[in-house]
Amino acid sequence: MAKKAGLGRGLDALFADAAPVDERWRPDDANAAEEASKADAAENEDRVLYIDINDIRPNSAQPRKNFDEVKLGELASSIKTNGVIQPLIVRESTNGYELVAGERRWRAARTAGLRTVPCIVRNFDDKQNAIVAIIENMQREDLDPIEEALGLKSMTEKYGFTQEQVSASLGRSRTYITNSIRLLKLPEEIQQYVSSGQMSAAHGRTIINIPDKARQKEIADKIIRNDLSVRATERLAEKVKDELRPERKRRKRASDADKAKTAEITAVERELMTLLGTKVNITGDESKGKIELEYYSLDELNRLIDAMREAFK
Repeated sequence: MAKKAGLGRGLDALFADAAPVDERWRPDDANAAEEASKADAAENEDRVLYIDINDIRPNSAQPRKNFDEVKLGELASSIKTNGVIQPLIVRESTNGYELVAGERRWRAARTAGLRTVPCIVRNFDDKQNAIVAIIENMQREDLDPIEEALGLKSMTEKYGFTQEQVSASLGRSRTYITNSIRLLKLPEEIQQYVSSGQMSAAHGRTIINIPDKARQKEIADKIIRNDLSVRATERLAEKVKDELRPERKRRKRASDADKAKTAEITAVERELMTLLGTKVNITGDESKGKIELEYYSLDELNRLIDAMREAFK
């Protein structure tokens, strides 16, 4: 029985282009290829075997959802001329084989009309199958930011990886992992903007913390319509967050007003505070303004009223 391959061997071992190719059959002889494949799979798990393309089905854990049809067509043209240079990675399933890595090559090979494709058969369990599919796509930079975020979330939530383990597996920092997964907090429509490249992941992260989903969508549309930079988006997002926090904005205005007070007004505030025994705040300018007196109980309010009545007699 072939030994189970571990992830620790690295992708270089998984995708070894130099693996021996068994050429005892012609690649277009599907029946002979399948018989030889089954026999040789048990002998050498690193041997490249030609397998009937119709006996291979896509990876159910494939994180990549979008395939560029134009680029697939270009790859299919190349395959017609040069064949499939790098083997697909597959594992045995109930009815044939399941792809572990190489779905883009498999799709292009079908378009090119190939009957068989070169494969390496590996004895992966479901967890290894899913993880290798994610790692392969990320190392090849084939995933858009949302697909990548979904793959990383799957590694941590479905397969129990810690963020440290994900970081070590992918060679990415924990901060990168965290920021990537945060994109999934965006509304689905905005995620689609990021996925399609209409706005960047950095733009998406900038508007995540805006508490109103409608305002998030409003800013996302403005990013696309006006081709806003990330820095401009940050400024706009801060402005919107201030608008959605009226108390914070009121405190800011009060603070700004305090800074603008003259020494004379400050002195009057202190004088009234001494006379009335409570905090006094004067705001406004030479033409208009207001005087605020603070009280903290009904008795204190009555005391202030009596003090003012006495002052105006």
